[in-house]
Amino acid sequence: METQEFMGRGQLVPRLIAQVGSKNFAMTLLKQRGDMDADGNLTAAGQERNSMTAEERALDRDNDGRPRTYNPLTNSTKLL
Repeated sequence: METQEFMGRGQLVPRLIAQVGSKNFAMTLLKQRGDMDADGNLTAAGQERNSMTAEERALDRDNDGRPRTYNPLTNSTKLL
């Protein structure tokens, strides 16, 4: 999985495609999550996530009010 080139803002879709290995599967996931509509356009929620970096999305996913650190190699967070 080569996703290190898709770490910045505006790269939600290409990063997910690289992570799952299939454009069709990535689009299906985005639609299921409500980040993309049936026509393949980002919804308001999808646009908000697309404006985040990979780090910001990971921290947002794991936001429970406790301080966390981000690991770009695993695209995950852990408690400090």
